[in-house]
This record gives sequence, C-alpha cells and structure tokens, in this order.
Amino acid sequence: MFDRVLGLPAHPLFIHAAVVLVPLLVVAGILYAVWPGARRHVRWTMIVLAVATPGAVFAAKESGEEFSGSDNFQSPQLQASIETHEGFADNLFWIILGLALVVLVMAYLVRPATAESVGPALAHYALIGLTVVLGLAACYYVFKTGDSGAKMVWDGF
Repeated sequence: MFDRVLGLPAHPLFIHAAVVLVPLLVVAGILYAVWPGARRHVRWTMIVLAVATPGAVFAAKESGEEFSGSDNFQSPQLQASIETHEGFADNLFWIILGLALVVLVMAYLVRPATAESVGPALAHYALIGLTVVLGLAACYYVFKTGDSGAKMVWDGF
C-alpha cells in the first residue's frame, strides 16, 4: 500500500508532507500554549494539524520501510544507515503522536475566548510544558530523520 504512487516510489513523495506538517504543528501548538492572544487565531489550524501530522509521519515511515526492502539497498553498510534512519523515524512518530494528543487535550481544556483553562491550573501548566518539550523533541527528530536520509541519498555528490 505504501510502496508506489503512480509508479514512483512513495517514500520520497510522502516525506515532504511530514517535513512540512511537523514544524507547523510544533509552532501552532507552542503558540497556543504560551500566547493567549493567539489562541483564537490558531485553534482550528492546530486541531487540523494535530489530526493530519501523525498520519503524514506514519505514511512516510511505512513507505520508507517498503522502500528499504528494494534490491538496490541490500548492502550491509547501507542497511546499517537505513536502520539508524528508521530509528529516528520511529522516535519521531511516537513523539508526534504524543504531541498531537497533548495539543488536542489543550484545545479542549484551554478555551481561546476566555484564555482560561476549563480544568485545574496545574493541568494547564503541565500541558504547556508537555507541548514545549514534545515540540522541541519533534523538531530534533524530524531534523535527524531527514538529515540521515539525505546523507544516504546525497553523500558522494
């Protein structure tokens, strides 16, 4: 299912969605968490990104696993690089899934009109902290995943 799109390998196509959506979700989530004035402007965008981004990362990850099974990538050195790249992608998927869940809960608990939390203040601050930490981790892992993949493709050029 994640092997090809219109005859082309799906992985180089799918990674672009993940590379764009992950930073957008991070920015929207952090803006919503730390700047009450931005909440009414970014709330629905953040919710849509929280639903779409894990799907994009999952599609990129699964298409990469299909792509790595190609006969062209069977050398032991390349397989070791692919394994490192897949490790970064696995971490990114779980982090982005966690971030998506946190921002969805935050969108429910922290109302944009009142800038106040529906739940206890401690939950509000915990959600802010989780959003920032998971957002920074997502940025790190999207960079490391992309960097390791690009080095496999472009080293030697």
